[in-house]
Amino acid sequence: MMEILSRISATDCVKLCHRVVDGLCGREPPCRSDYSTTWSLEEWLQLLDFLTSLFRLAVGNDIPDEEVLAKLSDADHSHGDAVLSVLRGRWEEIRRALLDRTSSISSATLQDFDWQLKLALSSDKISSLNTPLLSLCLDVRENGALRPITMELNREEVSTLISSLEAANKVVLQLK
Repeated sequence: MMEILSRISATDCVKLCHRVVDGLCGREPPCRSDYSTTWSLEEWLQLLDFLTSLFRLAVGNDIPDEEVLAKLSDADHSHGDAVLSVLRGRWEEIRRALLDRTSSISSATLQDFDWQLKLALSSDKISSLNTPLLSLCLDVRENGALRPITMELNREEVSTLISSLEAANKVVLQLK
């Protein structure tokens, strides 16, 4: 992938990388027409995807410079240094953009929770029940207002809730 980046000078590579980071941070991304004579549409899209993914991965996973350079091994030394200099110089800005993107998924945040485990011995329909129930109280802040949410869950519902929360956590970690 990086061999196609070598079609431009190291100075132009720095400019391109800054524009890629601009796009990552919600500003104007690089314009295809500026590079239409250098790369085909397919190469352009692959290069943008590679650089964007590289910047996200490097910042999101706090990858050291050596590993970043290893991912840029196809490029000549000056182009690898150019990409790395942009990454180092705009690290904090990329990190903030990734955090903003992650937190914008929902405006609701969990402020506090409380739980109780109960054992339902019987009900008005069944004389012997012996079913454990989890009473879960969530305090959620949404748009500045604190909203209590209370639910009572049986064993299967608790398992489903835990699976859903684990899946949501995976998605959040992938976005970082």
